[in-house]
Amino acid sequence: MIDKVKYWVELSDYDLETAKAMLSSKRYLYVGFMCHQTIEKIFKAYYNSLFQDTAPYSHSLAYLAKKSSLLEQLSEAQKSFLDVLEPLNIEARYPSHKEKVLQSLNEQKCHELIEQTALLQQWIKTKL
Repeated sequence: MIDKVKYWVELSDYDLETAKAMLSSKRYLYVGFMCHQTIEKIFKAYYNSLFQDTAPYSHSLAYLAKKSSLLEQLSEAQKSFLDVLEPLNIEARYPSHKEKVLQSLNEQKCHELIEQTALLQQWIKTKL
């Protein structure tokens, strides 16, 4: 399982760097998407660090946190942040929602997303 944990951590790190690159190019929709991916993958790393099993095939952050026993360890602020990230994965993919999500993101909001994502990712890494 150590190789799977490392795999997910490396993907999570890569996605966070991609979020930063998207911010530099002002592709705000993809900043949100990549922040979601960063946390999804670090949850999967944590899951693999606990269980000798494949991480769940899900994009739901709340579901992944619950399945990995992290949900009860999260602060209220961290849970609220998951609620912010959750729609940035699925809704960003569909034209009917894309414009609404894009309108909610600007440079300042994306800086905040990246900062909060990095903090949550680092907190989870300390638990690995």
